[in-house]
Amino acid sequence: MRYLLGLCAFIFIFSCTTQKSNTQYSRIEYEATPCFGFCPVFKMTINPDRTAVFEAEHFNFSDKPSKDEFSKPREGTFKGTIKEADYNKLTALLNGLEVKNLKDKYGERNITDLPTSYLRVNFTDGTSKNVEDYGKRGSEKLSEVYRFFEDLRKNQEWTKIK
Repeated sequence: MRYLLGLCAFIFIFSCTTQKSNTQYSRIEYEATPCFGFCPVFKMTINPDRTAVFEAEHFNFSDKPSKDEFSKPREGTFKGTIKEADYNKLTALLNGLEVKNLKDKYGERNITDLPTSYLRVNFTDGTSKNVEDYGKRGSEKLSEVYRFFEDLRKNQEWTKIK
């Protein structure tokens, strides 16, 4: 019985460490900048262990934003753990993007009131990719990643730390 319990513990520990090392991402970061309206302004950093930091500036929690929010202080810094299913979906979206092959910049600045998205991905092999997308319309797959991050603001449990 002792050997069986020891074997089960060994398999459990081994499967947990194998699961962590399967990811090719050492850090995933997304940042959304302001526009001349009520665009959410925030930055989110996600680690391979699914721990995350969400830095909320403005327009992240209200369903009906108003001009009064411009004068309010920043909303705060939050921490949380991304749900496993959501983390797996995020990595699948990034894998589908072939992040390393993306252009560094998207969007034309002939319209001056659009937000910019920054997707910064660090890989476990030591390389990184930074994508700047003015207007958030680089491609349909990129737009899907942006919407996914915007949803994470509201569908995860966040604890305010500042």
